[in-house]
Amino acid sequence: MYPILFVSLGPGDPELITVKGLKALQAADSIFCPETMNKNSATSPVTSRAAAILHRLEIEAKCIIRFDIPMSRQRDKALSAYDSLYAEILKQHADGKKICVAAEGDAGFYASIHYVYERLRKKGIPVEHIAGVPAFIAAGARAGIHLVSRTETLTVLPGTATAGEVTRCIEREGAVVIMKLSKCAQNMHELIRLHPEY
Repeated sequence: MYPILFVSLGPGDPELITVKGLKALQAADSIFCPETMNKNSATSPVTSRAAAILHRLEIEAKCIIRFDIPMSRQRDKALSAYDSLYAEILKQHADGKKICVAAEGDAGFYASIHYVYERLRKKGIPVEHIAGVPAFIAAGARAGIHLVSRTETLTVLPGTATAGEVTRCIEREGAVVIMKLSKCAQNMHELIRLHPEY
């Protein structure tokens, strides 16, 4: 029985996947990757950044199995989708297939796929997390910013961050990363209004 590999695809640039991650994908029989419905697009109603990365890495299309993850604050539909994914992974694992689950960014960092990972692990199915390049590291490199040095701290906040939380972190002389920034854009506009020096 092969372990089920949760492969981190990195921040979106196919060249930023790790060598270990790429080798795992190339050896897989089945690669599950998320897709979402885009209600605002008539030309591309279903999108999958993960599948796009896999195609650019020249992974065989026959190996790629897309699964729909509804994006909503109500998590019932997403959890139901993960239940279906879990069942399909169990079936293919029992058939002796080499399985990868692709995750945008890093599979262990603000990735909801951990629900499936934890369920498999609790059932005694061997799982492995292949680390990836976090988006904020890639963004810092692209912008030419050295995020932290010497004794500085780095605080990572979720997309629920308030202007007050970010202010407190900055005042402690640290750098702040906000994941899923679009979810708290209004709060960050307030922060900029209150502290234009930031």
